[in-house]
Amino acid sequence: MKKKLFLVILAALLVLTAGCGDDQAGEEAEVDEAVVSEENGEVEETAEPADDGEVFEFNLAHFFPATHPAETDLVQGWADALNEASGGRIEVTSYHSGTLVGAADIYDGVVSGAADIGLSAFFYTRGRFPVLEAFELPGIIYESSYAASKVAWEGIKELEPDEVQDTELMFVLATGPGDIFSKEPIRNLEDLQGMSIRAAGLSADTLPLLGASPEAMPQGEAYEALQRGLVVGNLAPVEVLKGWNHAEVTDYVTRTPFLYNAVFFVTMNQEKWDALPSDLQEIVLEVNEQFFEDVAAGLWDAQNEEALTWAEEEMGMEIIELDDQEKERWIERVEPIQDDFIERMNQLGLPGEDIVNTVRRLAEQY
Repeated sequence: MKKKLFLVILAALLVLTAGCGDDQAGEEAEVDEAVVSEENGEVEETAEPADDGEVFEFNLAHFFPATHPAETDLVQGWADALNEASGGRIEVTSYHSGTLVGAADIYDGVVSGAADIGLSAFFYTRGRFPVLEAFELPGIIYESSYAASKVAWEGIKELEPDEVQDTELMFVLATGPGDIFSKEPIRNLEDLQGMSIRAAGLSADTLPLLGASPEAMPQGEAYEALQRGLVVGNLAPVEVLKGWNHAEVTDYVTRTPFLYNAVFFVTMNQEKWDALPSDLQEIVLEVNEQFFEDVAAGLWDAQNEEALTWAEEEMGMEIIELDDQEKERWIERVEPIQDDFIERMNQLGLPGEDIVNTVRRLAEQY
């Protein structure tokens, strides 16, 4: 009996030992596999893989009307491009006409999270973007919106101003040259004296040097102001004649490509951007660069050309071209704005002259 009991106990010990050996061997095998995989660069961590099917939804706030190309071509085009490139994992819903956030509050609305993405003009918040005012200085001539957009986007990448580091800039775009359209003809500086002209951004400082009286207001308020006679003109890109119906309330267009350029941004809340998986971030950046080149940079060129032709041929507006001597008179009057800008930048501890020279260099390049 003692012998049989001994044999049973011995057998049990052997089974237990074998089991432990198998477990240990299995653990060692798993470790060995992990080591081999890591050495081959195939496995770097043991965390569960991300769910590639997760959909990221964003709202986008802007102030343009629903029928404006900024909505139909820019916002909707960009949203479609992102959705297609991401395989449906990125969805952008547009809130146009200021229904989510007002024009002047869109950038800070993106910072605070009131909007995930925002499209608006930097100049709607004077003093908030001091360096970026360099791209809107009068006296620098932009031949087209494409050229102005290239200057602004490349210039911002080069200068890296602190004022736009609190969001993730997708891209910027510019209107390029702007003109004065008015109820009364403006053929020279003398005609402009005392005129009340709707303005925004640096234009509010520029117009007084020319003898006009600026009235600062968003574009969305200018039609009613012209209609009611609160102002007699507007300084803006000529697409406004059709896109905002201003040809209905004005009769003359004075071409002034040296007076105006407006820079718009498309930017994303930083936390929303940081929460995107790295593969989707790469997709967004690729789409941004291609879409900027193909659509955004020249968005205003086609609008301006179409609107000017329509305003002249269909609405009977008179187009006034200043002669070279008259242009020089205007440019000489507004050049002090550039000197003032340099001084303000220097007072902020920023290299004012270098900033302006960067803009001038890029403007000449394009």
